[in-house]
Amino acid sequence: MSDQTVQKAPQANSLHGILIVLAAVMPVMAIISLVPVVPLLEKEFAEVPGSAFLVPVALTVPALCLALFSPVAGWVADRVGRKSLLVTSLICYAAIGILPYFLVDLRQIIVARIALGITEAAIMTAATTLIGDYFEGDRRERWLGIQVSAISVAAIVLIAIGGALGATLGARGPFLLYLAALPLGLVCWLILFEPHKVRVLVESKEPFPLGRLLPLATGGFFLGVLFYVAIVKLGDIVALKVPPNPALLGGVGAVVNMGVVAGAIVFGVLKTNLSRSGLVALAMALMAAGYAAVPFAQGVPLTAASVFAVCVGAGISIPTFITWVMSVLQPTARGRGVGFWQGAFFLGQFIAPITAVALSSQLGGFSNALMAYSALAIVVGLIAWINTRRRDS
Repeated sequence: MSDQTVQKAPQANSLHGILIVLAAVMPVMAIISLVPVVPLLEKEFAEVPGSAFLVPVALTVPALCLALFSPVAGWVADRVGRKSLLVTSLICYAAIGILPYFLVDLRQIIVARIALGITEAAIMTAATTLIGDYFEGDRRERWLGIQVSAISVAAIVLIAIGGALGATLGARGPFLLYLAALPLGLVCWLILFEPHKVRVLVESKEPFPLGRLLPLATGGFFLGVLFYVAIVKLGDIVALKVPPNPALLGGVGAVVNMGVVAGAIVFGVLKTNLSRSGLVALAMALMAAGYAAVPFAQGVPLTAASVFAVCVGAGISIPTFITWVMSVLQPTARGRGVGFWQGAFFLGQFIAPITAVALSSQLGGFSNALMAYSALAIVVGLIAWINTRRRDS
């Protein structure tokens, strides 16, 4: 038998929710804030052998670390505590994130970025798990929707700030942004509280619900692919219509990112009227329609509207899946379950551009690849719809 000690915790309020959401923005900053200075970094390290490959790796390797280490972070969160992990990770994030501002060796920068990605996995897993610990029912779903919206809005703001710092301070300027995690970590240490402490001995026989989580993680993986293709390949999507330029891509990017916010709002409106399977089916229908419409859209505005529909579907799906995952987890397994799902989701994001290149090559062009993503969304949506029919019958 397991020996459990339960200690009552105070009630969470909006301030706690806001701090957690701000913490969840930090991992997004790791990539988005550097996008405007990639050309400057490529120029700076042009003489380094393999720099054409290594500079993009330095940018995106934290996403791979998020995929690989989120399950580990969930395991740690269940054992050392969510607040402890979050605060420690935020402080480490600030200390490691600023290192490339001073480093001159590209490979050393990549190593620092790998370490940064590990802290990001811990931050994202601990923050999302804390929302599940602090809030229940409608409040939990509302805060998860806010988290998704805030991350999307932050992406728009951070790319502008990163560009401004790059223009003022050069290629290393945006790395100074990571220092924002230090005061945030200190405030979280002062204000957040450790959730109800449930200490479970190693010999506990409480099973981890892998069988119920695996289908959700699989759906999260495909969602990561479908969502991130629209983001990372936006330049190629626009290039199907007109030659892209930074100003045009910035404007279109801002519009389509707001689609995620709109999707989170739709989730909040429909979550009481549709089952989770129904919400996923609706979201996949929007994503399928959006991808299918891109090759036939006339001009940039209709193309942006098509990608906007894809992002609306993502904005509905992400909080739906996370609340679904939390509904099958006991508090003692919440960190591991959230980390498991997020690992699958971020793995999908990481391989999204790789699948786009492979499908474009095999299917005879990027337009055909987009139709393949539409078909994938239809398959995922049909599975969700069939599940809804079974529940209703």
